[in-house]
Amino acid sequence: MTTFQPAIAATLDHLQARVLVRGWLSANNIVFHQDGQGQLVDTGYVSHADQTLVLVDHALAGRPLAEVVNTHLHSDHCGGNAALAARWPGLRITVPAASRSKLLPWDDGQLSYRETGQRCPPFVPQAFLADGDMLQLGGRPWQVHAAPGHDPDAVLLFEPETATLISGDALWQQRLAIIFPELDDTPGFDDAARVLDRIEALQPRLVLPGHGEPFTDVAAALAASRQRLAAFQAAPLKHRAHAARSLVVYNMLEHRRRPRQALVDWIASTPIFLKALQCVGDPDRAQRAAEATVARLLADGVLTASQADGIDQVQMADD
Repeated sequence: MTTFQPAIAATLDHLQARVLVRGWLSANNIVFHQDGQGQLVDTGYVSHADQTLVLVDHALAGRPLAEVVNTHLHSDHCGGNAALAARWPGLRITVPAASRSKLLPWDDGQLSYRETGQRCPPFVPQAFLADGDMLQLGGRPWQVHAAPGHDPDAVLLFEPETATLISGDALWQQRLAIIFPELDDTPGFDDAARVLDRIEALQPRLVLPGHGEPFTDVAAALAASRQRLAAFQAAPLKHRAHAARSLVVYNMLEHRRRPRQALVDWIASTPIFLKALQCVGDPDRAQRAAEATVARLLADGVLTASQADGIDQVQMADD
């Protein structure tokens, strides 16, 4: 079995769905339609909100958007919720039930945005998904499965007749998502492994991931994820370094170019990095670790260096 080609991945008529494959700053969006209305799974990052509105409006072809469903509440999956709710008053926002207390009322202390230095405009959910629930998308019943690991509150959505899985960030084709609880010294690797087992037991034939194109070679993706997960379990410090690196790249995907010292200072003062780099309560060590992280990204060619008005700059290498 081979991966879907982009043109094939765009429209899944048998599911009444269209998959909008985004980049890494915004998670993929899956647009369903039924009875003259639309539903949307995941909404991208806030800095892409205008683009998300255009893309979703086009995919709906004049239909109103009735519901947004979030697989989990990381900023790249729900950052467009507020903009979509403003565009379509009365929009129903459905989120994992495990996140309810973080949203009602909105609690920056429990949500991940302050900790990661990312942005997400507040929104109000109207409905909640728990393990074992059923959800109607595109006129079909989708099963809800808890998927802790990457995010403790996350869910998977599975349509059994077509064996289609909306995996969020629990399964990608070629990468493994950060296991965020582990950065906070909370066990998460075993949960992530159990989710991979659950996915295998569901026997999906098609996976619609949170990032990357839809794919059908599920066995290969599971094997690759298990291999990477085992490597991180054997060397947790490598997982922490990988997480720090990935989160810096994510920030640079948003900003594209920053003064080098500003990026170093941001890393050294953002809580998730202090935990990942084990520098909590040690500003000097945090500064050194931040400088080393940026230096490695420059040495690896992920970032490039330049000067502007006598100030050292860093930018994404593809700019």
